[in-house]
Amino acid sequence: MEGLLDFVLRDVLTRVGGVDRCVSEFIRVTGTLLPDKVFYRYLPELHCGGRTLAGTPVRAQLLGSDAACMAENAAALAALGPEGIDLNFGCPARVVNRHGGGAALLREPERIAKVVAAVRRAVPAALPVSCKMRLGYDDAALAVDCAQAMAGAGACEIVVHARTKQDGYRPPAYWEQIPAIRAAVRVPVVANGEIWTVEDALRCRAASGCEALMLGRGMVANPGLALALRAHDAGGVHAQALPWPALVPHLLQFWERVCAQLEPRQRAGRLKQWLNLLRRRYPQAQTAYDTVRVLTEQAAVGVALRRIADEADQ
Repeated sequence: MEGLLDFVLRDVLTRVGGVDRCVSEFIRVTGTLLPDKVFYRYLPELHCGGRTLAGTPVRAQLLGSDAACMAENAAALAALGPEGIDLNFGCPARVVNRHGGGAALLREPERIAKVVAAVRRAVPAALPVSCKMRLGYDDAALAVDCAQAMAGAGACEIVVHARTKQDGYRPPAYWEQIPAIRAAVRVPVVANGEIWTVEDALRCRAASGCEALMLGRGMVANPGLALALRAHDAGGVHAQALPWPALVPHLLQFWERVCAQLEPRQRAGRLKQWLNLLRRRYPQAQTAYDTVRVLTEQAAVGVALRRIADEADQ
């Protein structure tokens, strides 16, 4: 999730809990061997054994279409100690697709196989290599072919975002198309797309047949979603896994890390971006968003957040 779920937000969300593993923002490979500093910029967790500060493993994600170059970068990245390497065949961004990356490769299963096989050969056998895909580019006609290309070339797991590139992020997600993919491969398949609530997660499991789920924007909008799903699975109450007063300290921590790690021009925007998504789950986030929406100075934003925290404690 480029520009949104970066290492700062990964740190905060994994502190909330319930997450088994994270995947980094995609690192774009365009024909050269990237220096280590690029890998560390996207994945500072490499300094901590490939884990967030809460101890959650992070898999590094690469995006590219040149098999040899992807392999070369995967080998360099593997030497830095990530939990695994994930290959992105799902990004719908025009600039990415125009250069043959992301979802554009879903029109060419044979090229997918070459990329996956080259990366698999280039990294240690014990290092997981997984793939993320959509159902297709214009339609889902090649979905099974693409999944078989990934699994046959050595992918250990496939995450399926149950929409095509043309669908973008428009609801619904077509979870019911995932069982055909599951039946066609012998590796674990993880369902993804349009999971905002525990109820969505349960419907997705029923339709897809997948027990494992990848949570994207739904986890950002509802940081307690993974905890709530775990509570449901354990037979407990899940409705208020992370009420607003319990979320606010994490919001403050996020702001502190943003101020410490990001450029001044990025700071206020990142906070507003998260609050904008939080409005889907928390009515109080609407008020907080309205409060900081017109602010740009770090000091002013900090004062506003402290006031929001004081009100949440009352």
